[in-house]
Amino acid sequence: MKVLLVNGSPREQGCTCAALCEVAGALNGCGVETEIVQVGAAPVAGCIGCGACLKTGRCFVDDGVNAFVEKAKEADGFVFGSPVHYAAASGALTSFLDRAFYGKSAVFAGKPGAAVVSCRRGGASAAFDQINKYFTISGMPVVSSQYWNQVHGNTPEEVRRDEEGMQTMRTLGRNMAWLLSCIEAGKKAGVTFPEREPAIKTNFIR
Repeated sequence: MKVLLVNGSPREQGCTCAALCEVAGALNGCGVETEIVQVGAAPVAGCIGCGACLKTGRCFVDDGVNAFVEKAKEADGFVFGSPVHYAAASGALTSFLDRAFYGKSAVFAGKPGAAVVSCRRGGASAAFDQINKYFTISGMPVVSSQYWNQVHGNTPEEVRRDEEGMQTMRTLGRNMAWLLSCIEAGKKAGVTFPEREPAIKTNFIR
């Protein structure tokens, strides 16, 4: 089993990374392979809704998003981490997620997802809710912890001193490992993901 952890911070070794590494350590301790994917500091183009990826399976902007989607096809679970910018996820991660998830429910459906947010003080729950919406529109089980998945601090060292936050990250990792094991056991017992009905699109303008 493998979990991809996406660092949506421009700082590869910053506060968000400190949180994700704690989750990864707990997953590894449960025998789950992990890989941290860096969104990085380079600009990430947003989705323009052109629909090209629906025809080709790839965004016409050939960058790290396409590489991530290819990895996602083989992954079993996901953790998306972000610093909190103005009570929201980072602009880079938002653009990344918009393009990674657009028209790709088949890649993510049935695979557990979790959000992790890092902030100095406030806005964590709003950013946390924002990221979770990508999971709930894609048929993904959402993994919880003992508290909302957030850490606090202005530096990685301060984040590591957030004892409750670090414990929340470890619990999240163990909970995800447990759910992945349950899904794997279910598959072996013949329990499959529900077949989806053809999508119905309702226009509320009459």
